[in-house]
Amino acid sequence: MRSVFLAVMAGALLWLQAMPAPAYAQDNEPPYWASLKVDRANMRVGPDRSYPIDWVYVREGLPLKVVRKSGGWRLVEDQDGSRGWILGRFLSLDRYAVAINDGYAPIYAEASTGARLLWRAQPGVIGHLGKCANDWCEFRVDEKQGWVQAEHIWGDGAP
Repeated sequence: MRSVFLAVMAGALLWLQAMPAPAYAQDNEPPYWASLKVDRANMRVGPDRSYPIDWVYVREGLPLKVVRKSGGWRLVEDQDGSRGWILGRFLSLDRYAVAINDGYAPIYAEASTGARLLWRAQPGVIGHLGKCANDWCEFRVDEKQGWVQAEHIWGDGAP
């Protein structure tokens, strides 16, 4: 019975090793874009839990620019320019962007201001970022999807 168990466990380990490894935000070299993969994360003034908390983010998907690494910690910058340290395991490589500016960001059916206007995203709205080209990006919020001019979002382009 023990040999059957060991054979099954060995087979399971081989199967797990064949699975593709997920891309983690802690594996990239800065600078790069990341997003919060949790709905609550502490930003600290230094790369250790002993440092004081400077800010608490409560927005899963929030785009952040990773500018430096120190062990398991990442120095990040948010859309307002605030910088601090977050544990890398709280970050994802999934690309998101946040609507910015004083007014609403128009979302179009195609990458053109002449296209049909689908809706307007309020500043602070976070959306999944698709492909970007010629200063336009695909932007998806829940079931709504369209195109937004890059000037109306933060989280696109080179970090």
